[in-house]
Amino acid sequence: MTKIERVLYTGRTHTTGGRDGAARSEDGALDVKLSPPGSGKGGTNPEELFAAGWSACFIGALGHAASKRKIRLPAETAVDAEVDLGTAGEGYFLQARLSISLPGIPADLAYELVGEAHQTCPYSKATRGNIDVVLKVV
Repeated sequence: MTKIERVLYTGRTHTTGGRDGAARSEDGALDVKLSPPGSGKGGTNPEELFAAGWSACFIGALGHAASKRKIRLPAETAVDAEVDLGTAGEGYFLQARLSISLPGIPADLAYELVGEAHQTCPYSKATRGNIDVVLKVV
């Protein structure tokens, strides 16, 4: 495990009620109702929040990989993240798929950027070896 030498940012939230509750960031920028997946109740869930955070971070990592090559990411760069909540045996687990769109970037370069981004993205690092992850360039 790598120990952080310098903290760049700390996200702070206060959550009540678990999957039937609410989460609010310290600065108020995030203020969401939570509901269990598939319940039909208003609100989001931890899997959607994780997918949104990971995909945003991954695009940042793609930008970093591109800038090292002195190229710009297309404005239409997008990551569609799917995070599954499932069971195996007696436990609950996650698995994920990231579909990455880099319009106008040649396929070989796109795969190179995605591979590097997956090595540097903090969310990818946090999940590596812990959950099944599939990356696909679309």
